[in-house]
Amino acid sequence: MGKVSTAIKDYIFISLGAFLIGLGWSAFLIPAKIVGGGVGGLATLGFYMWNVTPGYIYLGINAILILLAIKILGASFGIRTIYGILVVSAALNLLPIVITEPIVDDGLLATILGGGLTGIGIGLAITHRGSTGGTEIIAMIINHYKNISPGRIMLYCDVFIIASSYFVFQSLETMVYGYVSMAVTTYVVDNYLEGSRQSVQFMIISQTKKAVIAQRINDEVSRGITLLKGVGWYSGKETDPLLVLARRTQFNQIMSIVKSEDEHAFVSVSKVMGVYGNGFDRIRI
Repeated sequence: MGKVSTAIKDYIFISLGAFLIGLGWSAFLIPAKIVGGGVGGLATLGFYMWNVTPGYIYLGINAILILLAIKILGASFGIRTIYGILVVSAALNLLPIVITEPIVDDGLLATILGGGLTGIGIGLAITHRGSTGGTEIIAMIINHYKNISPGRIMLYCDVFIIASSYFVFQSLETMVYGYVSMAVTTYVVDNYLEGSRQSVQFMIISQTKKAVIAQRINDEVSRGITLLKGVGWYSGKETDPLLVLARRTQFNQIMSIVKSEDEHAFVSVSKVMGVYGNGFDRIRI
């Protein structure tokens, strides 16, 4: 049941991320003629060159790229990616029906808002083991083997696409806005992923409830606990602190468990530069 609920949660957040990407393009970038890179940028170019609905272009290009994701990253990733692509394509097709007029008239504001929404959407999808297609597939494949930030990989892949917008719109300003949008998206993706992967170390000392606290953290947070042997210098009593490594996003859950079981527990929390191993990041050199 735990795996089912986790899968449902993943698909909900992948859906939300895909919708935000579609919203960023449909509401801000495409109406402002801003080519922000990736398959979305190609869809924008196709829309203004051939008057083809962006959602169909997005779906067609990704149909080719998805085969690569299934082969290298596995069938489960491919299924999630297909789902993300379908949601983004649907959003690109349906949102223009609702949003018939540009929400903002200022090009820079449209660039920042569109790039920011796209970055958040990509971050949501990646952190829940999915993708929304395009250059994210290439980024995830490379990141699967090398410890290189997905945002940086996407940056390199998108430079050429944005540069090509100059030949369509004959506007240096439009091309510059495209690069600004790409920079905003890259910045948001990197910070979102970095925040979700940050880890913290707990040192929990409870004289009466350490066994209960340890069991609850193991059962409810699915984190391992190491029982250390220690003696208080002043009291001379055994303290046996609990050592727990967890994601930053699990901070409130662990603190809530400690507080509910022993309000007088002594808790030390510190950030760690990196945690590698089962349940955390892989060692990549």
